[in-house]
This record gives sequence, structure tokens and C-alpha cells, in this order.
Amino acid sequence: MQKKVLANGIRVVTEAIPTVRTVSVGVWVDSGSRDELKGEEGITHFIEHMVFKGTHNRRMKQIAAHLESVGGYLNAFTGKENTCYYARALAEHTERAIDLLIDLVFNPTFPEDELQKEKEVVIEEMKMYEDDPEESIFDHFERAVYGDQPMGHPIIGSPESVSSFTQYQLLRFISTHYQPDRVVVAVAGAIAHEKVVRWVEKYTLGVQPPMVTFPERVLQPMAVQQKTIPKPIQQAHLLLGTTCAGMKDDARRNVLSVLNTMLSGGMSSRLNLNIREKYGYCYSIYSSLNVFSDVGDFSVYMGTDAAKIDRARQLIHRELLRFVDEPIPTRLMEQAKKQIKAGLMFELEGTTNCMMRLGRMELYFGRFFAPEEVAEAVDAVGAEEIKKAAIELFDPKNFAEVVYLPTLNQD
Repeated sequence: MQKKVLANGIRVVTEAIPTVRTVSVGVWVDSGSRDELKGEEGITHFIEHMVFKGTHNRRMKQIAAHLESVGGYLNAFTGKENTCYYARALAEHTERAIDLLIDLVFNPTFPEDELQKEKEVVIEEMKMYEDDPEESIFDHFERAVYGDQPMGHPIIGSPESVSSFTQYQLLRFISTHYQPDRVVVAVAGAIAHEKVVRWVEKYTLGVQPPMVTFPERVLQPMAVQQKTIPKPIQQAHLLLGTTCAGMKDDARRNVLSVLNTMLSGGMSSRLNLNIREKYGYCYSIYSSLNVFSDVGDFSVYMGTDAAKIDRARQLIHRELLRFVDEPIPTRLMEQAKKQIKAGLMFELEGTTNCMMRLGRMELYFGRFFAPEEVAEAVDAVGAEEIKKAAIELFDPKNFAEVVYLPTLNQD
């Protein structure tokens, strides 16, 4: 793994994998939906869509064909704290991928004639998510946990906010948020670091050092909420949880990962064995751990019959409180550690996963953690640390909750 900071502030991080013939390139921007102001909800995601509609150097059809014509793949995604534009191609087309991605990030035009069409596309995307209860319930959960602030808003925004966006708003947001010192170019595969640096310098020649200060991210503590939402569906959905430590909390990050895996790491996990297999109450049950720079959230999801919601809630809290009231089972803890380490090794077998790992680590930590270093940190987690984390986390009084109650076939 190698790193170079260019004169304009862009960071280039690479991982050479000589055993493959492909390359994955990601241009990461340290800006996500969390950085939106009131009335801008969804603008980061909308920009991610609109950059593909044209740049100062390419029309929309040229963007799509630039990599696909040589068998490559192009995509993007938006998160709470960052946005990633990425490509995968044969190694001989690395320069082509870098050129295209940098063009998308630094030279978008947001053509007026495409704005309205893409607004309709995004609103249809919202409908698609809303039609998937297991997907949409997490948006309601984030609002219940974080309240009416950017962390609690859906990344995709709302029909009202998206419908209001103008070309000027998009260009202004880009000018303040897509600053070079907040951009990381991450490349993994059959590449040489020096060549990647040379190509990034070539295609960002006109990009100047940042001239504005990036707005500080602020998180206001909020009282958690409980919501019951009627839905025209046949199954009830329950999601409950609370906030926890964030990515940069070195003391607790790995502890929470082990604890979450003990609860939900496969068919032999606590939640699966003691709720699905023992009682047959559900097809799907799992816990989730989402961590951001300074905060995270832990949750448990379950889909079940509406008549079993109260009992399901009791069973979930009972499993959580076992970590508080009972000794931490050594065998389950060691099994969870092995699952985490194996998962890390599985990730390292694909260039795209390696690129994603490179980009995220540079954005959050400014350095690279070798797999051996991560494995050592996971192995160092002890039973007492897990017990302490469970005591801090699993107080039912601090849990937000969202329930989807079905309205179909309930006569």
C-alpha cells in the first residue's frame, strides 16, 4: 500500500495486487448527506446521479460508453459522510478509468434539460424503497434515533426537496463540498503506484487547492422516539436500537464488532438460534452495526406476524440482556472473532473490496490498517470489554423503535 498527497491536496492511495489482471478505481469525496443544510435534503445523492448527465469534456452518451466500450464497469453511491464514484476495468485501461472518474467529480455541468427527468427518476427510486419494508424501515429508524437533523434524514431526500433543486444549487454545493483536500483517489489491482500518481496529476492539472473552509459536522443529542406506522403489507416489521460509539473510537470499535457478530453472525448466532430456530417466529432476524466518524447506531430487525410483535420485542431484549446478566460465553466470542477475521480475508480477494477498504480508511483515519493489525485488535477484545459494552448499550429505556403494522388481510 502506498500514498501520495498532491500539491492541490488530493490524496492518492494504491494497493498493488500482481496476481490479478483487473483494476478498481474509486474517487471518494468526503461529503455525504450529513453535510446538507435545511432544504438541501437529498442533494448529495442527486448530484451523484447528475454528474453522469454530462461534463465539460463529455456528453452523457460518451460517459456511459467510455468504459463500457472496453468492457469496463462504472457506478457510484452516496453515504451519510462520503460519496464514491468507482469503476472496474482491465488493467490496461486504468488511465481511461481515472480520466473519466476525475472528469465526473471535477467537471460536471448539470444540464438543465436533464434536471427534471432525473428528479422523476429519483422520486421513482424513493417509491421503490418505500415498497420494500425491510429497506424503508431503516430510514424511519434513523429519524427515531437522530431526530430532525441531517443524520436523521434519508440519504435520498424527499419528493419535495428533490423537486426544488436547481442547477445553481448543484453547482454551488459542488464548489463548497467537492474540494480537492476532501478527495481520495483509491486504486487497487494490477497497477504501479507511480503511474497512478502521474495520471491523477495529469487529469487534475487545473484543480486548485481549496479556497473555502468545509462546514463543521455537528451532531445534536436527541431523545429517542417510538413509532408505529400502518402499512398496506401482510407482515409486521420491527426495528429497535440505539446510538453507540463511532468509527474513531478505537477503544470500542472492535468490541462492538465482536458483540454484534455474536448476536447476528450467521445461523449459529444468538438471535437466529434463540428466536428463529427455537420459536419459529420469523424468517429474517438480524442485528446491524453502522458506524460513522463520531457516532454509530446498533439495531435489531425482525419480520413477524402482527400478533407476535409484543412477544418478539420481549425475546429480542431478553437476548440482549443476557450479555449484561450472564457470563460472556468464551466459545461464542472466539467464534465471532474468527468470523470477523475470515470476512476480512474474503474481502481482500476482490479488487473492488480492496479499493473500498483503501478509500474508507484514508477518509476516516488518514492511514492504512494491515489485515494483521486488524486481526490482532480483534483478538485482543476480552469478555469484560464485551460485558461493559453490553451494559452501556442494551438498556431498553434508551432504545428507539419503529414498527410497521400490516393493514392487509387483518380481518
